[in-house]
Amino acid sequence: MSCSPFDLRDYYFKDLAENQRRLTEVHVKTCTHCREELDRLRGTETALLALPDEEIPQRIGFVSDPVFQPSAFRRGWEALWGSAARLGFVSAAMLSAALLVFSLTRPAPQAAVPVPPITQTAMQADFSKRVNDAVSKAVAESETRQARQTQALLAATERRHTLETQAMMVRVKEYLDVEKKHLNTLILASNDAGAANGDAR
Repeated sequence: MSCSPFDLRDYYFKDLAENQRRLTEVHVKTCTHCREELDRLRGTETALLALPDEEIPQRIGFVSDPVFQPSAFRRGWEALWGSAARLGFVSAAMLSAALLVFSLTRPAPQAAVPVPPITQTAMQADFSKRVNDAVSKAVAESETRQARQTQALLAATERRHTLETQAMMVRVKEYLDVEKKHLNTLILASNDAGAANGDAR
C-alpha cells in the first residue's frame, strides 16, 4: 500500500497519462516508502525474467498410468478399513469406551437444595434496592465528575489570573521605566538650561 496519488504498478508499467506520470515521479522522489515499493516492483520483474522458459509437456498423464497408483501401505490401509462392518465395529467399541470413561469419572449427584419461593414483596424489595443502588452510583459519579470539572475550572481561572497579574506587573514596570527615563531627561535638560543661564551672566 503506497501513499502515491496514483497506483505505482500503473506508473511502473507506463499505464498512466503523462501528467499523472509526472506527478507520480515528483512524489516518488520525495517519498521513501513509495521509492522502496517501486524498487520491489523492479526486483519482482527481474526475478520473473530470470526464470528459465520450460517446455510444455507433450503428453498428459492418465489415471491408469502406474505413476498414479497408491503406495502399498495405502492400499493395505484401505483394504483394512474399507469395509463398512469393520468401521461399524470400531465405532461401537470407541463409543463403549467413551461411555465407560464418562460413567467412571462423573461426579456423584448432589442433593438438590430447595429453592425458597419468591414472593412479590421480595421481588419489589430487590427491585427497589437495585434502583436505589443505580441511582446512588449515578449521583456519586455525577458529583465526582462535577467536582473534577470545578477543580479544573478553578485551576484554569487561577492560572489565567496569575498570567494577567504577571502581565500587568510587566506593563507597570515598563511604564515606570519610561517615566523614569522621561524624568531623567527633564532633569538633564533643566541642568543644561541652568548651566547655560549661569554662563550668560
